[in-house]
Amino acid sequence: MLTVGGLKWFKVCREVSLVEAKDRTKTDGQAQAGMFVRKYVHSLDSKKRLTIPKEWREATGVPKRLYVLPGVNNKCLTVYPEREIAPRLQRLRNVSIADEEGRQLARTLASRSDLVSWDAQGRIRVDDELLRYAGLVNQVVLVGTFDGFELWNPDLWKQVGGGASVEQLGKVAKAIGI
Repeated sequence: MLTVGGLKWFKVCREVSLVEAKDRTKTDGQAQAGMFVRKYVHSLDSKKRLTIPKEWREATGVPKRLYVLPGVNNKCLTVYPEREIAPRLQRLRNVSIADEEGRQLARTLASRSDLVSWDAQGRIRVDDELLRYAGLVNQVVLVGTFDGFELWNPDLWKQVGGGASVEQLGKVAKAIGI
């Protein structure tokens, strides 16, 4: 134990380490509990509501809201809980007012996105324009993406979503370092 200025540093360091470990456990637990994994197929009901799987509602955390954005690379909808969209939105907020491409991206995403909550039965109502964009009429494939999930038209999912080869996945995994 080191005593400096009357403080016993062993005790202080130990207490700080315990607090940091507790915080890491809390964060790691949230990250593990907050993962969106698996694939589901659900139907839109007669009022165009979609049931979100219970595990994913629990993974959303608080607040119990989801941001629904049009897919930027595919005709699907990308869904994020607030904790996941916040860092992405912060990057858009930091775009210079002189950056026309960045401002256009922010303008387009904001004007076409939606913020939804689920009802007591775990259903969300996605905006009609977003449903049309993704071609969602009856059946919807919900695909986990770890940090959120995507909503796909089943026919388009068959064409695009599940078709990556093992070699392609390996190259991408290596390129991003996982």
